[in-house]
Parts: sequence; C-alpha cells; structure tokens
Amino acid sequence: MAFVFSTCDLCDAHKGDDSGAFRVLPPVWRSFGGRGVFAGPVSTVKCHEDNSLVKAALDEPGAGRVLVVDGGASLRRALLGGNLAAAAARNGWAGVLVDGCVRDVAELAAAPVGILALAVMPLPTDKRGQGLRDVAVQIQGVWVRPGDWLYGDADGVVVAAQPLHAR
Repeated sequence: MAFVFSTCDLCDAHKGDDSGAFRVLPPVWRSFGGRGVFAGPVSTVKCHEDNSLVKAALDEPGAGRVLVVDGGASLRRALLGGNLAAAAARNGWAGVLVDGCVRDVAELAAAPVGILALAVMPLPTDKRGQGLRDVAVQIQGVWVRPGDWLYGDADGVVVAAQPLHAR
C-alpha cells in the first residue's frame, strides 16, 4: 500500500514534538531499492554480521511492514543482497533499512521495495542463526521499536510511535 507523504512535511508538522514519539534518523542512508519512497509499521532484527534472521523475516509475509535491521553499523559484511530483496518484494514488505551494508546493487535496484543502507560490501555474512527479532534497537543513536512507523524518502527517514500519514 502506498502512502502519500513527505518527510520534510512530517518534520515541519512535528518539529516541536519533544515527547520522543517523533524521531529523525541521521542523514547517513543511501537508497538502493527500486522504490525510493516507502513507509510502514516496523519489525526489527538485531544481528552482527549474520543475516540468518533477516532472511527468516523477509521469507515471511511482510504485510506492508518495514524491516529495520540493526547491524551495528558494521561495514565488514553485507546483511542484504539480491535474493533477500526479491523475497522482500515477493512477500509484501514495503522496505528494509539496514544499519550496515548491502550487496548485489543492480538486483536491489530492480526489486520493487525500498532499501536503505550505509554502504555496499560484496562480502556475504556468516550464517550462525544468531540475533534477535522484534526487539527495540538503536539505529545510529535513535531508538526504533517494533510497531513504530517508519517513513523514508529522498530527504530522509523519520520514525513515529503512531501512523502520521493521511489514510
């Protein structure tokens, strides 16, 4: 489901919110997916150089959610590649935000899903089955919780405790 929004407009509307319900992620993201604008309720994975739980999540029905992957900002291994991007699109995920690296850039661009990450790294992860699902994570110093709403576009990424778009 596509929502009409602008992160700039959301920031204008909520710039005075000091409750912590509205958060802006730092401007460190590069867009890799075939969809540059995406939004949805958050599901999370916390992992370090092991994308086993990322794969497990994206193999499930996404129902328009955004998977937020706390990879600890590691630049040593790619947590998402072309096969997982295709699974995300096939299974109805709106997007994936990776606090870490991705690979298979051409395949990511062909997938009709939003994908934001820090950088590209061709080296894949180890598969050890380690990590946590649907826990609160800190992404670039900003708390993101399962059930929050994430909005991403060319201007940036914002997270809110409740949906902010017009339905």
